[in-house]
Amino acid sequence: MNLLVDESVDRQIVDRLRRDGHDVEYITEIAPGTSDDIILRRANLDGALLITADKDFGELVFRQKLLHAGVLLIRLAGLPPEDKASLVAIAVRERGDEMVDSFSVVARSSLRIRKQRA
Repeated sequence: MNLLVDESVDRQIVDRLRRDGHDVEYITEIAPGTSDDIILRRANLDGALLITADKDFGELVFRQKLLHAGVLLIRLAGLPPEDKASLVAIAVRERGDEMVDSFSVVARSSLRIRKQRA
């Protein structure tokens, strides 16, 4: 799966997704400090699922109604980075196809997927 990972995400998650065979671009490595709207636009152009821990992307998607190819918001505060990596990897492996064109939220005991309205 083609993924663009925001710099708000732990490196352990990026490493795990790469080990699992996903094509992962990490903003921290390629363009640190890039604004959220530019990151969202880049994900769209690349047809990539954007993975972030930054709630501001919800503002862009729901209030500003910006189109997106899919956003996965990580809400796993307080967990060790390796546990976060496992939960994100499982979510992407098992439900990644459903996350395309959706705004999804992964939490400790849930994964919510909300399809984008046309």
